[in-house]
Amino acid sequence: MKKTFVAAFAFAAAMMLQSCGAGLVGSLYTNVTTGGDLGANATVGKKVGEASATSILGLIATGDAGYNAAAENGGIKKISHADVSVNSILGIFTTYKTVVYGE
Repeated sequence: MKKTFVAAFAFAAAMMLQSCGAGLVGSLYTNVTTGGDLGANATVGKKVGEASATSILGLIATGDAGYNAAAENGGIKKISHADVSVNSILGIFTTYKTVVYGE
């Protein structure tokens, strides 16, 4: 009984602490998009580029979700704004996507 309680407590603590320092991340499910700073006179560009990376079990991660990759994918030379979204299910399967706007 004591071992089961300790294991359950450890699992619950790990689930709660997995989002420490990572911003808006839910332990069970996350589907969040955050925006970048547009600046005082910035406008959202007409071109859009996307890039993404995926993590499985927090053990394997692959992809390039960087601003440069997203800009290249959209043919963008000057980035005016960027959004980043995170979608995660139990921390088992997580996708990070960067969307940039510009000219």
